[in-house]
Amino acid sequence: MNKISKRSFLGAPLLATVGLASAPLAFGQETAKSGADGDCKPAEKPAEYRLPIASGPFAPDMASLEQYHAPEWFRDAKFGIWAHWGPQAVPRAGDWYARQMYIPGHPHYEHHLKTYGHPSEVGYKDIIPLWKAEKFDPEALMDKYVAAGAKYFVSMGVHHDNFDLWNSKTHRWNAVAMGPKRDIVGAWKAAAKKRGLRFGVSEHLGASHNWFYPSHMYDQMWPKLGVNYDGADPRFVDLYHDNKDEPYRGTDTWYTRDPAYHQIWFDRIRDLVDNYQPDLLYSDGGLPFGIVGRSLLSHYYNSVTDKSGHTQAVYNCKAFGSGEYSAKMCVQDVERGVLKGINPLPWQTDTSNGDWFYSDNYTYKTAPDVIHMLADIVSKNGNLLLNIVLYPDGSLPPESQSLLDELAAWMSVNSEAIHDSRPWKIYGEGPTKTADGAFMENNVYTGQDIRFTTKGDTLYAITLGDPGATCRIAALGYKSGHLSRPVRKVQLLGQAKPVSFRQTDEALVVDMPANLPTRHGCVLKLSL
Repeated sequence: MNKISKRSFLGAPLLATVGLASAPLAFGQETAKSGADGDCKPAEKPAEYRLPIASGPFAPDMASLEQYHAPEWFRDAKFGIWAHWGPQAVPRAGDWYARQMYIPGHPHYEHHLKTYGHPSEVGYKDIIPLWKAEKFDPEALMDKYVAAGAKYFVSMGVHHDNFDLWNSKTHRWNAVAMGPKRDIVGAWKAAAKKRGLRFGVSEHLGASHNWFYPSHMYDQMWPKLGVNYDGADPRFVDLYHDNKDEPYRGTDTWYTRDPAYHQIWFDRIRDLVDNYQPDLLYSDGGLPFGIVGRSLLSHYYNSVTDKSGHTQAVYNCKAFGSGEYSAKMCVQDVERGVLKGINPLPWQTDTSNGDWFYSDNYTYKTAPDVIHMLADIVSKNGNLLLNIVLYPDGSLPPESQSLLDELAAWMSVNSEAIHDSRPWKIYGEGPTKTADGAFMENNVYTGQDIRFTTKGDTLYAITLGDPGATCRIAALGYKSGHLSRPVRKVQLLGQAKPVSFRQTDEALVVDMPANLPTRHGCVLKLSL
């Protein structure tokens, strides 16, 4: 079992992206401050860029981008499913394989040496053709995701491994040209849109340049001392990058300072945005590359609009200290963690039910883990984006299938407390103190932990476990100060028979049936 994130292990940021107007811009010509966490300015390295952007209300400066408002579809959706999937699933060894297979002493290096050969002879480029996705059935998978309650779906666009999962117009290392020889992003989009889901893509390309640095190295000991890995071969520079002196060392080096790569990033991600028109775009870090990233983001916001000209796009990025960040210019994403209390702006947690790419040696999240996390996040004005791990061939491991089945059963009864809901005056109550921040997701809840959501005049109380014979909610007592009028009616979702209750100065006390309608927690629907 390994639940340590690859970023934390390697010292990455743990603490805490038509009418065209085009002009060459100098890098660093405009810099923008981050939010309250401090300045995250790109390097002041003059360079000329080609940054055409669609006409519209958003310009590539922070003051303009901070006029952004998240669309209502995102606030209503609450739950999305992600396919964080690609060639790195092939070794069945987990996340960051394409980097760590080049680091002697790391388990991925040892696995690669024993399974495929030495990375000077058999590199990541040789793993890519092994990804065939021969059992990939996006139609059948999307049916399962819809049943599980997903209202939006996100496809991997490109991970740090620099392999595009779409029919790329600018990059030969793509899924149409090699590997599965199929437009993975296009297939996912067609299946999602057919079922009325919003569609998104994730890009992790910004960090790829420095992340892939170990592929240019060599063993430090015999018998291969000094023999270059295949990343140093100039024939493959467009996969492994032309990077001889800029290793990834942590937060400040997540994104490269190389202006040539900034242009590559802009061209590739704009190709993705223009050709697939995603409703959501996710960057794995802050907004990359100063004016380059702001140009891409303004182009994206101006391109995805409704009939009234209002943007319907969602851009997720992270307040990690890498790149630029302002809570107003995007929808904040928190990786494998949650925020503290009700956030005034919509936000999102992204996590996985297992490792980010399939691993034979990983302990999976259970249905109660996910359901309780979802309720906690939604009560705090957030959304949950959940990666459902896939085998390399595109089929579901039994753990993923079981989770989807249990989510479907719970959502079929209780989804009205999740979808289209909004936070109440307080997010909840209970004995469990929730850790907040990235990579702080392992909270264990009890049946006495309650989370609140609202919809119109209806208040929902979600129990994060079996509450027992009675459910006592202190926040709904007369003296709590949260209610202006008494509770008139209490309904247990999934049960036709009314439940009895009494409201005292100290609490609302509800008599619960011996057999609850759903496992892992239930929902009380309250009329005030």
